[in-house]
Amino acid sequence: MPPLGLENAAAELIARFRRQRPLRGGSLIVTLFGASIMPRGGAISLGSLIALAAPFGLNERLVRTATARLANEGWLVGRREGKRSEYRLSDDGRERFTEATNRIYGTAQTKWSGRWTVIVLPRLRAAERQELKKELIWQGFGEISTHVFAHPEIDARSLGHPRQALRAAFDQVIVFEADLIDGAAPQRLLRLGWDLDELGLRYARFVKRFELVLGALQIERTPDPRAAFIVRTLLIHEYRRQHLRDPLLPPRLLPPDWPGATAAALCGKIYGRVFPASETHLVHVAALLDGPLPAPDASVLQRFGSTTES
Repeated sequence: MPPLGLENAAAELIARFRRQRPLRGGSLIVTLFGASIMPRGGAISLGSLIALAAPFGLNERLVRTATARLANEGWLVGRREGKRSEYRLSDDGRERFTEATNRIYGTAQTKWSGRWTVIVLPRLRAAERQELKKELIWQGFGEISTHVFAHPEIDARSLGHPRQALRAAFDQVIVFEADLIDGAAPQRLLRLGWDLDELGLRYARFVKRFELVLGALQIERTPDPRAAFIVRTLLIHEYRRQHLRDPLLPPRLLPPDWPGATAAALCGKIYGRVFPASETHLVHVAALLDGPLPAPDASVLQRFGSTTES
């Protein structure tokens, strides 16, 4: 099979995205906000969002429905000027996007002392416990039993700063820092708390799919801005779906040749090569109600270490 050009590679990614049933428009809108809009102030006119989403198969009705739902769920806040609308990240939405951004684009921790953080939940209402469970799994904890969660030495102090809605419940949890006496115990804990086999397969599929995109970029040194934006968006969309499931365990607890490390390196290479051209497309298409998007925050230039092609 001959190597694909970037526009063909982008078309292949879009075709795969559009084959999803149901087509998850809200999930892609979340990716657009986190990957492209948040670094430029976190707000965009609805018309611009509709234009950005169109190449992915999201029509106007779907975008309007998805943004209204995200606003109802507290992620976004809308405002109107006549018949035109603008959406921006709410305070809670920005907090959650910042957490996700730090996990997706940050550098993995490689050092580990061998100690574990263990959390015991008190008796809680079922709905309250379920919310705490979701938050702990989001932070990488494994569920060892009904009321016990563990992670390899996560910074326990960060647990005191959950989202506002969960802070009262977090005040009731009991946090331990522990050593394991039995040398085989860590592997037993891993089997109890995490399905690394399934996560590894998901990462491997991601790598196989996006190695073709990297091949296209190695041939096409000056990417088309629209194709670059499509690749950047779907790269992060697919990567975050795997990476936000990842407990980010220390390397010495992971299987040899862990595909998550390969996926992270591949994602960084592709992102760095498409970023400049993708920004050209973004500023050409997107705006606020009262003017252009602001310049990107300097932190966006440090995602995956650098956006400069090596």
